Amino acid sequence: MAARTMQAARCPTDELSLSNCAVVNEKDFQSGLHVVVRTSANHKYVFTLRSHQSVVPGTIAFSLPQRKWAGLSIGQDIDVSVYNFDKTKQCIGTMTIEIDFLQKKSVDSNPYDSDKMAAEFIQQFNNQSFTVGQQLVFSFSDKLFGLLVKDIEAMDPSILKGEPASGKKQKIDVGLVVGNSQVAFEKADSSSLTLIGKSKTRENRQSIINPDWNFEKMGIGGLDKEFSDIFRRAFASRVFPPEIVEQMGCKHVKGILLYGPPGCGKTLMARQIGKMLNAREPKVVNGPEILNKYVGESEANIRKLFADAEEEQRRLGANSGVHIIIFDEIDAICKQRGSMAGSTGVHDTVVNQLLSKIDGVEQLNNILVIGMTNRPDLIDEALLRPGRLEVKMEIGLPDEKGRLQILNIHTARMRTHQLLAGDVEIGELAVETKNFSGAELEGLVRAAQSTAMNRHIKASTKVEVDMEKAESLQVTRSDFFASLENDIKPAFGTNQEDYASYIMNGIMKWGDPVTRVLDDGELLVQQTKNSDRTPLVSVLLEGPPHSGKTALAAKIAEESNFPFIKICSPDKMIGFSETAKCQAMKKVGCKLLSKPSCIRHPKARAIRDYVPIGPRFSNLVLQALLVLLKKAPPFNRKLLIIGTTSRKDVLQEMEMLDAFSTTIHVPNIASGDHLMEALEVTGQLQEKGGTIKPTVSKGRKVWIGIKRKLLMLIEMLAIMDPEFRVRKFLALLREEGA
Repeated sequence: MAARTMQAARCPTDELSLSNCAVVNEKDFQSGLHVVVRTSANHKYVFTLRSHQSVVPGTIAFSLPQRKWAGLSIGQDIDVSVYNFDKTKQCIGTMTIEIDFLQKKSVDSNPYDSDKMAAEFIQQFNNQSFTVGQQLVFSFSDKLFGLLVKDIEAMDPSILKGEPASGKKQKIDVGLVVGNSQVAFEKADSSSLTLIGKSKTRENRQSIINPDWNFEKMGIGGLDKEFSDIFRRAFASRVFPPEIVEQMGCKHVKGILLYGPPGCGKTLMARQIGKMLNAREPKVVNGPEILNKYVGESEANIRKLFADAEEEQRRLGANSGVHIIIFDEIDAICKQRGSMAGSTGVHDTVVNQLLSKIDGVEQLNNILVIGMTNRPDLIDEALLRPGRLEVKMEIGLPDEKGRLQILNIHTARMRTHQLLAGDVEIGELAVETKNFSGAELEGLVRAAQSTAMNRHIKASTKVEVDMEKAESLQVTRSDFFASLENDIKPAFGTNQEDYASYIMNGIMKWGDPVTRVLDDGELLVQQTKNSDRTPLVSVLLEGPPHSGKTALAAKIAEESNFPFIKICSPDKMIGFSETAKCQAMKKVGCKLLSKPSCIRHPKARAIRDYVPIGPRFSNLVLQALLVLLKKAPPFNRKLLIIGTTSRKDVLQEMEMLDAFSTTIHVPNIASGDHLMEALEVTGQLQEKGGTIKPTVSKGRKVWIGIKRKLLMLIEMLAIMDPEFRVRKFLALLREEGA
């Protein structure tokens, strides 16, 4: 049929405007035909026709969206001719349509089911033509939506023939909607429309994980397990496409609480999480900065932190980027509500505002709040429930493998520039730095560097660098060990000097009793390490004064190679009140920073303030000790407690003996045989001028403590004239009652 010249007209009714059809008089064309409209030689548009008696013959009526799309004006002359579809090539298989509210005043936040929308679309526009770039109006759930055709793929010809799909996809510009066409909706960029269901496009998303992410490059060491746990809980759902997450009904984790002692990497990990993710620049807030003296300003500061995330979620919905907000010292603003008597209530309202923003009525799904604190016990419990700061991760002291990673990170640049001497063994340093935190290991490297640089400074009339020697600067093993000895001491756990003070003269194995104590101690250490049924093991070393109980306890603890060892002794509590002693013991018990751990309680009687003259003891301290001795360690932690006492009878009266899992007796030297063995170990009396072998018979009964008694006598005799040594030694033994 030849082209006819017709005039463009306005669509006669609103109902016809929603049909997406051009309207003609039935005298001109039959309803259901498809026509091509030419406005110029290079511009043609395909429409499906519908007839209506109110349309003047010789005219063709278009809705406003159709006229905007084709650039038509009322009364314009256009060429109209019939268009025939090739149904083997031009049936629509999949069509992508951009959708938004037609009028801004009709905007709402209700979710719209894209599956129902697609079914309604196929029903309304079945057997109609559509062109890429075409604009139309769509009515759904009593709402009007503006649509824009973005992309059309032709249906696989094999399906039309009843054969299995060939998998070939072909883009076309013009297509015909049929009953089994599929429609996918995507909302416009600036739209606040919420779409749910499967019939929506998989929007272009950037990968949430930065491809350049690398632990060592980012300076994180010793936190591999903690980071993998955080990733599993907080980021795994964010890696998946939003469509799959939505189908599962899964909500992202919105909050992480990192807690632990200072210097173990909480702030470092929070800072690097922002670099690991392709997210907005993290907002770092120190807790006290939120507070303001003016009424309502503190709460406003909280709202400002979340304003950008709220605006982006309104605009982009599920495709919004992750907004990270980091609260350092979060306990400063999130204390337990009602705990601050006499305050203005500012802290309580700040907590309320933060709770409502993280997981209130208007939920945000594009935020990640990271809180850091040394005092998790101070934080309001409502903030720690699932849906808020639900991932709670303890960042404790690194183990030997972690210390090796940290030292490698901080010495990497020195190795690159050949400034690290060949005698430096990082593995050896990792073994020697037990109980060191990450910050202390970094401080150790800094101190070693300072020690090395100090060798090349000339101190004459002025301080200057010896440039000739500076060019050969290297940090050596001795620099590290000098810094270990003099500069850097671990704030948590116990350093090697504390062990040295308890085992100053080594362990003298003067007989089977000493060997038996060490063997039993080793057995308890292995039980603590390997048994899942007894995560808490406590042992009491009891015996007469000066028998070496404390030295043996220190030796057992040291040879256990536990990553965290703490000594709780009376000399650290001199002048403490009863309450202060309880707090100090509780603090030691709370610092089970690694697994397994060992706590030594030398002189349990002294901690309880017991004295036999006018007997008195602190019941408050006793009850605290009983509770802490029986308290099981946290999940997945192991704990060995070693106590010492010289008054087993007193502990029995106080019902404290039953709190220990087992008791090991440490005797004094009680026979001449053992005394001779002890003297042979020291070697001090085996010189010319006399020997005690013929004087002390091996079967003779003696009674003397190895510590501060026998060793004191031996050291005293070591500086005497050998001629008088034997006689003096026997006289001193008699005076000691041995």
